[in-house]
Amino acid sequence: MNGMRDLIIAALAASLVGLAPASILAQASSKIPQASEKSIAAEKNPPGDIPDNQVFIEYRSPLGFNIKVPEGWARRETSDGVTFNDKYNTITLAVSQRAEAISVTNAKQQEVADLEKTGRAVRVTGVKSVKLPSGPAVVVSYSSNSEPNPVTDKAIREENDRYFFWQNGKLVTLTMSAPLGADNADQWDLMAKSFRWQ
Repeated sequence: MNGMRDLIIAALAASLVGLAPASILAQASSKIPQASEKSIAAEKNPPGDIPDNQVFIEYRSPLGFNIKVPEGWARRETSDGVTFNDKYNTITLAVSQRAEAISVTNAKQQEVADLEKTGRAVRVTGVKSVKLPSGPAVVVSYSSNSEPNPVTDKAIREENDRYFFWQNGKLVTLTMSAPLGADNADQWDLMAKSFRWQ
């Protein structure tokens, strides 16, 4: 407050002798709180929830698939996939080769076993087969610890749905992650159903 008071006093003193530069007066008035400024509304959706009015756009991958993703999310492409993220939400698609079609049985034997071995405190809550517009797929639902934040070194508990899409020797793994308890079921369903092979 002393800095603002000194600035106002300097402006007034200068004005008494007719030497008040307009910049001093403008600077002094700009630091005085404006009573007419309105409060910013609180977020309707807490961190982790994808807003109900979120716009989705189609992402066309050079790796042979299309999917609708939230508009405006950060995107990072790699040689074998792509990642989209915003706040605490992450969508990852990875492409690999696989000779045989994926089923609930072999997903439990291989993919779930690998996930539990390499993931962070993974707890699988379900493995099921689903029919989607792109064809049959297998989805694994699980909770896990996130990677520690590089700044705060803090990790959070996440919920995840991992879809396995297979066609002609190619496997696309779609993983959607959010803080545990976030309400993203409809948005995740929209994205999974939007997946298409090119």
